Amino acid sequence: LAKAVANQTDATFIKMAGSELVHKFIGEGAKLVRDLFELARQQEPAVVFIDEIDAIAAKRTDSKTSGDAEVQRTMMQLLSEMDGFEDRGEIRIIAATNRFDMLDRAILRPGRFDRLIEVPKPDHEGREMIFQIHTRDMNVADTVDFGELAEMADDASGADVKAVCTEAGMYAIRDDRTDVRMEDFENAWEKIKQTEEETDDVSKTFA
Repeated sequence: LAKAVANQTDATFIKMAGSELVHKFIGEGAKLVRDLFELARQQEPAVVFIDEIDAIAAKRTDSKTSGDAEVQRTMMQLLSEMDGFEDRGEIRIIAATNRFDMLDRAILRPGRFDRLIEVPKPDHEGREMIFQIHTRDMNVADTVDFGELAEMADDASGADVKAVCTEAGMYAIRDDRTDVRMEDFENAWEKIKQTEEETDDVSKTFA
C-alpha cells in the first residue's frame, strides 16, 4: 500500500523503519524523529512512511531500564510531531506493523492515524490473482491451473505465493526445462510449508 501511495503521489515520499529510530544514547531517537519531520517540512507536500512502527510505539510499561525509557522518549517526540502545537503542514503519515496488539493506545487516538486498515491473508480469488501476477514473466505450461493452485495453497500469504512461484521456477531450471509445470508448483508448495514448519519449531524452542 505504501509503495502504491509513493507511485501515485507527486509528494515527496520519505521512508523510515521504526528500528532505525531506536538508539541507546539518550535523546538520539527523539532527535532523529525531529530531523525526519524537519526534512518533511522542507520538502512538503510530503508523505512520511514509518515501517514496523511497533519498534517505537509499543505499549508503555513501568520498566526502568534506560533502553525502554529511551524508546518511550522517542515515541513521545513522534506523538508531539504528529499533533503538537505547531501546524504539521502538508505532511501525511503512514505507518505499518504486523503487531497491532502491541501498539500504545495514544498513537491510535483520532487525529493521529485516522484510518486503520487491516490487510488479512488473501482469499481464494486473491491467491489466484497473485499466482498470475508472479508468473507473468514465466513460461507456464498450459496444464497449470491457477484456480487449483489457489486451492492448494489455502493458507498462504501473498509472500508465500511469491516464494512458491520462485521455487517452482527453480525446479524447472534444475530439470533443464523451459516451462514450469503443475508438479513444480506442487513441489514448491510442499517445500515452502516444510520450511515454515521448521521455522515454527525453532521459534518454539527459543520461546
